[in-house]
Amino acid sequence: METNSTEVRTEEKWVNLADVAEHLSVSQDTIRNWLKSGKLPTIKAGKQYKFRLSEVDKLLEDGKLAE
Repeated sequence: METNSTEVRTEEKWVNLADVAEHLSVSQDTIRNWLKSGKLPTIKAGKQYKFRLSEVDKLLEDGKLAE
C-alpha cells in the first residue's frame, strides 16, 4: 500500500520597518538605529527594508538587540 505524502511548505512573509517596530513595541527610530548599527538582518526592496519576524525574534531572545 502506497501513501501519498505531500509536504506543506509555509513561506514566512517579509514585513516592513513599521511592522517590526509594532511587533517589538519600540519606535521606528529605534529600528532605524539598529539597522545603522548592523544589529538587524534585512534586505532592501527598492527604498523599503524588509524583515522576517522569526529572525528578529531570535535576535531578541539571544539578547543581541539590547541597547
